[in-house]
Amino acid sequence: MKQWILGAVLALMAIPAVAEIGDDGLHKQPWMRDTFKDLREDLDEANAEGKRLVLFFEQRGCIYCAKMHEEVFSDAGISDYIEENFFVVQMNLYGDVEVIDFDGESRSEKDMARKWRVMFTPNIVFLPQEVPEGVNAMEAAVAVMPGAFGKGTTKDMFTWVAEEHYASENGEDFQRYHARMIQERNNGSFD
Repeated sequence: MKQWILGAVLALMAIPAVAEIGDDGLHKQPWMRDTFKDLREDLDEANAEGKRLVLFFEQRGCIYCAKMHEEVFSDAGISDYIEENFFVVQMNLYGDVEVIDFDGESRSEKDMARKWRVMFTPNIVFLPQEVPEGVNAMEAAVAVMPGAFGKGTTKDMFTWVAEEHYASENGEDFQRYHARMIQERNNGSFD
């Protein structure tokens, strides 16, 4: 009986935690920051922590967002990597919270999404440590991850940005980097 109870407890501990849903209907992760959405301030704070600023667009009822949270971000290795290396600001594709862009323009989340041509969710925008004056977030982005991907692709994208492979002069764009990582993992999985 004791072994059965111990087995049940261990099995329950192995079940990944599912992200909570906030009052806005969006999934919440512990590594998502609640900021005033002034991107210059967010960038300064991210840099002060030695992290990269990421904008994460989601929407209420998004099945692909749910898939990312339930199947990808529930992986402790991926979630821990994001928390250690990134300053993540969540954006609501249809939200009314004011956002101040790097170029100084102030709009609601939904209007900023239109300005940046974000049309679906999830959409993850990776920003550099320095953004020139007069440039908006999408113009400054070093990478955009449009859509829901599996664990391997997601981890590779976050790693590719954190390690600044986008600035590499060896010609290894993300697709080549990802293909190399798949081969190095040598697990026969594309993800």
